[in-house]
Amino acid sequence: MSNTVVMGAQWGDEGKGKIVDILTEQADIIVRFQGGNNAGHTLVVDGEQVILHLIPSGILHGNKQCCIGNGVVLDPVVFLEEIDKLAAKGINVSPGRLVVSKKTHVIMPYHRLLDSAREAFKSKADKIGTTGRGIGPCYEDKMARVGVRAGDLADLDLLKAKIERALVEKNTLFEKLYGAEPLTVQAVFDEIRPAAERLQAYLGDVAGITGETMASGKSVLFEGAQGTHLDIDHGTYPFVTSSNTVSGNAASGSGCAPNTLDSIVAVVKAYTTRVGAGPFPTELEDEAGRHMQSVGAEFGATTGRTRRCGWLDLVILRESVRLNGPTGIALTKLDVLGGLAELKLCTSYRYRDGAIDYPPLEENGLAFVEPVYETLPGWSEDISGIETWDAMPEAVKNYVARIEEVLGVPVSIASVGPDRKQTIMR
Repeated sequence: MSNTVVMGAQWGDEGKGKIVDILTEQADIIVRFQGGNNAGHTLVVDGEQVILHLIPSGILHGNKQCCIGNGVVLDPVVFLEEIDKLAAKGINVSPGRLVVSKKTHVIMPYHRLLDSAREAFKSKADKIGTTGRGIGPCYEDKMARVGVRAGDLADLDLLKAKIERALVEKNTLFEKLYGAEPLTVQAVFDEIRPAAERLQAYLGDVAGITGETMASGKSVLFEGAQGTHLDIDHGTYPFVTSSNTVSGNAASGSGCAPNTLDSIVAVVKAYTTRVGAGPFPTELEDEAGRHMQSVGAEFGATTGRTRRCGWLDLVILRESVRLNGPTGIALTKLDVLGGLAELKLCTSYRYRDGAIDYPPLEENGLAFVEPVYETLPGWSEDISGIETWDAMPEAVKNYVARIEEVLGVPVSIASVGPDRKQTIMR
């Protein structure tokens, strides 16, 4: 297999974890390149469900090496909890098989507290729906050049000094702005030290490992989190995440050259969902939306929040194609649409008395568009047990063909259920 990037093309929750899990069979190493534990990848193998937040989805395959790149922000406690849960299932999560870049930034206790305090302080209208995991504040410290990196955990004196410097500003915010109790250096250090000491064994040179793997003719699978329209630059700002989720960040977030990325798989849910606040042009609050929510089990793997559901938005996806350059689409949850008499595809928007084919660039402009739909026949058959594309109902084939026609990208993978086996390679 070539060096492949797997990224989400909507607002996350597209099913990236399953696609990474499937493609891992052909890869030699897997690298997570952005995001934190605000993402949840749900995998189902032989009927057993596994939810991962930080560790790459490829961990369920034999002894293939899994790496966490410099573009990730890592909560050490959550990372170690995941390790323990996987180890209890008999999965090899030993140091060496699992490697964390020394350049990866670390989510500290004060990041989580600041995240929650800031969201609670906002009015209802200003809330952006953060998960409260400390992701944004950690990325802020990274950009302000005052962050704690994973490599710092191996030097406890340096770690304590960085905590002391950080709390000068953080405590001012807690006390003066948010009316919270200040933190002490010793308390934060004592809280993080056990995880820091244990995490040291997992530190390594992920960029070096990636480069050596490619140089030897082997393949790398790059795993993203969240979705394109949560990208800090290209998403529906300010209702976005705090990192670049687009495929181009696979290079900088893992430490390799862009020209080493051979193929890009855009994961697309067969309908559209969104968690939290933010504009959603095709959102449904009728029986069709409730069908998607119920049949698709649309509840967040990280937060448990109910996902908002709507028709497939090809305008959003057209922008995703432009930003990511996918060579193929993995279309997930096709089976969920079974039972709907008709299906709608949003192919353009009405905006400011005109028609547009791409999302407006103005902040929150997406909240003022009107979707323009095409209607296609639905299907009543249960397709979750179908194993070949030729056996699919014609209505399914026509729905997929129209998606390919509008986006100009082939659907190379079709998922008809949560299990590994419920996948059709085209």
